[in-house]
Amino acid sequence: MSEPQLSRGTLAHIPASVKTPTYAVHPEATGVVHLGLGAFHRAHQAMVFDQLLREGDSRWGIHGVGMTQPGLVNKLRAQDGLYSVRVAGATGVEWQVPGALWQTSVATTERQNVLNAIAAKSTRWLTLTVTEKGYTPALAQLLIDGLRLRHAAALPGLTIASCDNLQGNGHKLQALIHATATPQDAALMQWMDAHCAFPCSMVDRIVPAATNEVATAAKETLGLKDDCALSTETFWEWVIEDKFVDPADGALLAKCGVRVTSQVHSYEEAKLRMLNGSHSAMALMGAITGRPYIASCIGVDHIREFVYRLMSREVAPHLSRTDWADYRDALIQRFGNPYLKHSVHQIAMDSSQKIPQRWPPSILGQMAKGQAFEHHALAAAIFLRYTLAVDEQGHAYALNDPQAESLLAIGKNQVTDAADSLKALLSRQDLWGNELPHNTLWAQRVAYWHDQVIHQGVDATVKFAITLDA
Repeated sequence: MSEPQLSRGTLAHIPASVKTPTYAVHPEATGVVHLGLGAFHRAHQAMVFDQLLREGDSRWGIHGVGMTQPGLVNKLRAQDGLYSVRVAGATGVEWQVPGALWQTSVATTERQNVLNAIAAKSTRWLTLTVTEKGYTPALAQLLIDGLRLRHAAALPGLTIASCDNLQGNGHKLQALIHATATPQDAALMQWMDAHCAFPCSMVDRIVPAATNEVATAAKETLGLKDDCALSTETFWEWVIEDKFVDPADGALLAKCGVRVTSQVHSYEEAKLRMLNGSHSAMALMGAITGRPYIASCIGVDHIREFVYRLMSREVAPHLSRTDWADYRDALIQRFGNPYLKHSVHQIAMDSSQKIPQRWPPSILGQMAKGQAFEHHALAAAIFLRYTLAVDEQGHAYALNDPQAESLLAIGKNQVTDAADSLKALLSRQDLWGNELPHNTLWAQRVAYWHDQVIHQGVDATVKFAITLDA
């Protein structure tokens, strides 16, 4: 006999200590289409929309769209869109079952379902967490085709909110749609610009990929099998531009703890450069040294000190977020959360897409002020060492990156021919922008640290780096 599984029918069996949805589900009234049904969305926006639903506003049910893989969608369908979330922080652990996910589709195999959802009368919002590499003409075409159906049906426009780690993400998404549209779409583009809103937004919550440990803990807590269980931290932040098709939505979101502002950029750049920039550096260090999780990296004194100095000395001077010191201290505490088994290889994934957003602005800021950028130069050297695809214990790892082939080609001879590898890596404008590839001081400092990393190892080099200019 199979063990009982989490579903709408088994909710009543869950202990009262777990917060479960008490509202009715109305799939025909789904108000949000979300593209990118990964762990992050389910432990972030879906929980905000769940809160709105709990408060009696039935317009926030989600049609969640997996972009390529049917596996997760099939698991969620088997559980009626339900999953549990372990929220763990310094004050303890709580469990919750959000119930906002009312419908699901897979974009590659159920495209028409997705288009129909975008064009549904009840749909008011479209949100996206498709990662930085997901902003492609194919994504734009999906939106164009859905909006075309909506326009043809004479329905209102949508609030279309990108929630990925791209600066000015709302502007970039709107521009991508325009760049993909054909001349035959001219009238549709005019309608979209006049009737749809593209707010920029910044989202922040650490949500590791699902693990067997979390699934086991969920089963013990719920008394039910949950194939979609997640773990996250207590901290969350969603900052969104005050630009909505329905202006009343801003006040609703603000009541749930969302920060609605015209100054998204300040929060966006702080998150990209402090949280994400530090994450990338630590993930690459962890991959090379054989430390599996971010918590096992920040738990080491010299790595923690490196991250503290990276943020304080080379990132913060170029931020407009005024409470950056509090944000930095909170980040270091969050990185060390023992419940968050945040894999360094998960964070190092797609580094070629992430680093250009995260490191160059701070490096250029330091250069403009005549200040040192040693921590970023060392991080860049560690990135090159990462492309060897083998850790310091001799264990091979995969480079999960759209540029994996070219990065592996650059890195393979770096021990015997460092100059060629450095030149090939540092000349790439797709990684470093237009200015850094021509800066000889930048190239010299990265080469210096790369030599240290190759001959002394990552840990010894980081320990040495934090003794300089102490």
